[in-house]
Amino acid sequence: MKTYTAVIERCLDTGLYIGYVPGFPGAHSQGETLDELKQNLQEVIEMLLEDGGPKLEGEFIGIQNIMVV
Repeated sequence: MKTYTAVIERCLDTGLYIGYVPGFPGAHSQGETLDELKQNLQEVIEMLLEDGGPKLEGEFIGIQNIMVV
């Protein structure tokens, strides 16, 4: 079992949650709830991995707050 980190945002226009796995081409989805998004992302990742999965292009490290004056 492997764990992937997803970045999650909420679209202000549609209210949908949008998620993607940084550095993992094609690993993105959306959902009306966080639970739905999580399930959708899991299904997408499983589908991508069935074919051997794409080579990861990067690794999620973290987030930074940037102050602009």
